[in-house]
Amino acid sequence: MRRPSPRLGATWLGVNFWSRTGGPLMWRNYDPAVVRAELATLARHGLTVTRSFCYWPDFHPEPDRIDERLVDRLADFLDAHSELGLRTVPTFLVGHMSGENWDPPWRHGRDLYADVEMVSRQAWFIERISRRFQDHPAVAAWLVSNEMPIYGRRRGEPPAPREHVTAWARLMVHAVRAGGATQPVSIGDGAWGIEVTGVENGFSVRELAEFTDFTGPHVYPTDNDPVRQNLNAAFLCELAAVGGRPVVLEEFGLSGDWASEENTALYYRQVLHTTLLAGATGWLAWNNTDFDDLADQDPYRHHPFEMHFGVTDSAGRPKAALRELESFARTLSEMDFDRVRRADTEVALVVSSYLERGYPLTVVEDDRRLVFQSLRQAYVAAREADLAPGFTREQDGLADDARLYLLPSTRQLMAPTFRRLAEFARAGATVYLSYCSGTHGGNRGPWFPGLGDFFGVRTELRYGLVAPILEDIVSMRFVQDYGCLRADQVLGFQAGGNEHGRAFLPVTPTTAEVLAVDDYGRPFLLRNRIGAGWAVLCTYPLEYMASTQPDVNPEATYRLYQTLAVAAGVRREATVDDPMVFADVLVHEDGRRFQVLVSQHDGTVEVSPLV
Repeated sequence: MRRPSPRLGATWLGVNFWSRTGGPLMWRNYDPAVVRAELATLARHGLTVTRSFCYWPDFHPEPDRIDERLVDRLADFLDAHSELGLRTVPTFLVGHMSGENWDPPWRHGRDLYADVEMVSRQAWFIERISRRFQDHPAVAAWLVSNEMPIYGRRRGEPPAPREHVTAWARLMVHAVRAGGATQPVSIGDGAWGIEVTGVENGFSVRELAEFTDFTGPHVYPTDNDPVRQNLNAAFLCELAAVGGRPVVLEEFGLSGDWASEENTALYYRQVLHTTLLAGATGWLAWNNTDFDDLADQDPYRHHPFEMHFGVTDSAGRPKAALRELESFARTLSEMDFDRVRRADTEVALVVSSYLERGYPLTVVEDDRRLVFQSLRQAYVAAREADLAPGFTREQDGLADDARLYLLPSTRQLMAPTFRRLAEFARAGATVYLSYCSGTHGGNRGPWFPGLGDFFGVRTELRYGLVAPILEDIVSMRFVQDYGCLRADQVLGFQAGGNEHGRAFLPVTPTTAEVLAVDDYGRPFLLRNRIGAGWAVLCTYPLEYMASTQPDVNPEATYRLYQTLAVAAGVRREATVDDPMVFADVLVHEDGRRFQVLVSQHDGTVEVSPLV
């Protein structure tokens, strides 16, 4: 199974850029010497690209007028990039930034997506700027906006209708092309659409990919589990590839007010390397500098932590984050990353279409949240097991060339999808499902047509009720050898979840063989022969339960995934006997193969990769 990592061309490694002379107001206080010094520091540390911003209220002060003084300063800014061997990605419509929204004075509250005049004025501004700089060698690409889901709707308002947003975005991209610009273009919305987050914000990553050239996640996660936190950006990059476009981590980082220099460096190191393995092909940290001299200026006055996201301090001195970017630049150079792709995989994580579709008479938000959280926890376990998982989405039609299909705590799939999974099993694949009754009381019970026949069991549920998990720790004791686990080995799992989801599926085997039982001798893991392959049923919602727990990883699901992979004949090209060290492989077009190891340990460890 291919794990796509399409490219824009040259790899981008850089930062989002505001000069320390003014932050968003830098164009009013533009200092060519300071800007060149700031850019030179970035270039000395191996960075190649910045993302830059046209602060919209200043650049477009009247509906039919652009401030030409600022356009001239932008021209000097681009020239400075060329002088230093850098390129930049200018962003046109910047009304949101760092905790505040600013309007051009002539907006008067009009809708940015549906008001004809407002749409026309935005397109006019974009066309004029792109026409001026269409041939400038410093322009690497263009971005239409900055986080329009925040700017285009006030807090508490419903999201804009998707059809309005998609039509607006298409017109903005056409405006770039009407200006004669041929560089790649994207939206700058953050890739927070429903296909990635499970939350509808009007910006469909799938629909926007039809007329844009790359997808740019903005990722600032928080979590209660360190391993999940370190993998959050990678997980979102995997989901953001839904449109088949190159994935550029357009924004990531943290304020120095939130972590020490050492822990900031660790976070950068984790994000850079885990997203490398997740298919990202560009990285733009937030941001280039601190802003201690702007404490009296909005947004820093009321969001003071925003002053300290810089990879340099307010005097231009490098911080630990910049040194991590420099080290990563050397890694990319040593492997000749522009000619490298991810190795193929034989393990598929199935993404239910319920993440991005609103089917009739379903509890949409709860169902989407369950898909997202269980899938993310499964991604963590698969990484701990060194399975190098690939994502296959029900909405697009499942890939047919995996040996192992993982359906983690999956409550809902479409009926034709189960028919397709049965075909894969008959052809020799292993299909694993961990049962989950859902997180709400609507339509309790299995949604799967023919679950009993497929998994070789008879369910013993009573209508309208769940079989609650009462223990704090549930044990999976193997009653026969399976994969890399031996009979009598026990895996323990911490129970969790709400009254609906903290439940197991009581079954009686018919044609299935029991592989493992719980503390009461009830079937915990079973497998049923389907043609040349297997259907494997776990009667407990392992991934869902783990997703509700703080500080839970690594937990025993990774061992189950390892044994599933061994039994399915999955070839793991690189693996380490330590769940806190992830192993994966990148492949150069000349045939060289690079093992990449990413440790979750706090200190130095020695490991011996197995090939």
